[in-house]
Amino acid sequence: MPETPAPPPPDAHGAARMARVLALLGGFLLVGLAGLVTMSVLMRWILGEGVNGDFELVQMGLAVAVFAFLPLCQARRGNVMVDTFTQWLPGSVQAVIDALWDLLYAAFAGFIAWRLSVGAWEALSSHTTSMVLALPIHYAIAVCAAMAGFLAVIAVLTAIHRVGDAS
Repeated sequence: MPETPAPPPPDAHGAARMARVLALLGGFLLVGLAGLVTMSVLMRWILGEGVNGDFELVQMGLAVAVFAFLPLCQARRGNVMVDTFTQWLPGSVQAVIDALWDLLYAAFAGFIAWRLSVGAWEALSSHTTSMVLALPIHYAIAVCAAMAGFLAVIAVLTAIHRVGDAS
């Protein structure tokens, strides 16, 4: 019997569109970082010295890219789900259980957003910079905090959508 396709992601106030845009920007960022790493390796091979501070840029860029992908993953129900113990339950009960997990995920994402916000504020207050390039790190932390907050919103929207499916 063919599987029924998953319902479309939540689109309250363009949240799904925003998640797609963030993921696309994260993808462009990853391509840019791959180019930077490639250029640095080639420079080390040819000139004996790579791009100064490349590891700092990759570190901050990857953190931002990962947080950029999470909202779309949640909106499309791309996270790993284990339903071994709930397969025998009616679909409506499964949907409610999934919605509860989405709300728990939203709570964790909100907690992470809060702690990242605190970290960004502290990095700004103490003028913390990266070691080699002396880049202020609070920008990257704040961007990640905002995207974690957006992930929490998306998780709440998917929970609402799942409960709507159960009705």
